[in-house]
Amino acid sequence: MQRRQALAGAAGLFGLAMAPPKALASVPLPSKELLTTNPEKYWKQIREEQFYLPDWRVFLNNGSLGVMPKPVCERVADHLQTGASLVTDVYPRWGYELLEEQRTALANAIGATKDELAITHSATTSMSIIAAGMDLKAGDEVLMTDQEHPSGRGCWQMKASRSGITVREVKIPQTPKSQGELADILVSAIGPRTKVLSFSGITTTTGLILPVRDICMAARAKGVATVVDGAHMHGQIPVNAHELGCDFMAGSPHKWLFAPPGSGLLYVRDEWIDRIWPTVVTGNWDDKKIRAAKFMMLGTNNRAIVEGMVAGLAFQKALGETTIHARMKQLANLCIAKAKQVPEWIEVITPEDPSMYSALVSVRFKKDSAKLRSLARKKRIWLLGADPLRIALHVHTRPSDLDIFFETVREAFA
Repeated sequence: MQRRQALAGAAGLFGLAMAPPKALASVPLPSKELLTTNPEKYWKQIREEQFYLPDWRVFLNNGSLGVMPKPVCERVADHLQTGASLVTDVYPRWGYELLEEQRTALANAIGATKDELAITHSATTSMSIIAAGMDLKAGDEVLMTDQEHPSGRGCWQMKASRSGITVREVKIPQTPKSQGELADILVSAIGPRTKVLSFSGITTTTGLILPVRDICMAARAKGVATVVDGAHMHGQIPVNAHELGCDFMAGSPHKWLFAPPGSGLLYVRDEWIDRIWPTVVTGNWDDKKIRAAKFMMLGTNNRAIVEGMVAGLAFQKALGETTIHARMKQLANLCIAKAKQVPEWIEVITPEDPSMYSALVSVRFKKDSAKLRSLARKKRIWLLGADPLRIALHVHTRPSDLDIFFETVREAFA
């Protein structure tokens, strides 16, 4: 009795940290008819019924870590509980298993084959596998842009420190005139020692969409391997790795594909698989028959994450990829329009060309933004802490969230 009372007291002291999780129960999506007749009501129901986001939360940082919908949470929890019960004869793990069914689903989503895809923990992990696994020698050059994520830059910098390769950055404009301008800058920067061109399909800093296919095809013609950091691509824009022509691609489904944290994808074009060394190994790492799955031979990992990735794909399919992309662009255009209403305080960095952005809008403040960020914290507006500011939107974002943010801008700067 005393022990139960002590536990009860502890629960009271720690509050929500000690509270049991809420029961998970999937709710059917609203009808497509509602999307046609009353789209804002449809998206309001999506947020309220399919996500755990409270009404008071204004979440504008989906680009760092996305929000799992309820069906994904449910699938992860169910797999953990099933594994803990040992009611099946299947190990509740990955790290030794090939997971061919799950890899097939994920590969289909990014326009690859199952044999070209490995499941990892993040785009960071995938980029490190690529960089560490390539046989480059002193004097070889890796070319990248000046707008890469630290993970897309650090993997090559470490290789330079260990192997004597050279890493060279080429400056690209934050607000280019066209995608052709970006392709010309990168392709013309390729030099005689360049062996690898590593760049983001969508930049993490501003959400700029690069012309991936044009760059990759031109680089291949020059005998240069292409590595695409696709952390912001999968789920935000249509992706087909084969059509894009890249040799490698890293992905973070936890951003835009509704997947759990700790989700990552690695695409390796088939002709490169046998030329890349895995960085973490266990049994079967050198089995050529398993193709890209050799990069998954990592030892015991949490398979519930993988099941959550597949559930995220199912959620995307149920909503409709085209429908999702259209809503993202609608919200981005609304955000840009609101930003342009206050030119005395905000400069819009996002290009005018609608083909060069999707759900990420970038703005620069013309005044010190310290007060704005302080007010945002008080109002439960979740922003990325950088300046320029990247505003990352998804289907759970409400137009009223943007209203609240820009009202806060006025309050801070007026």
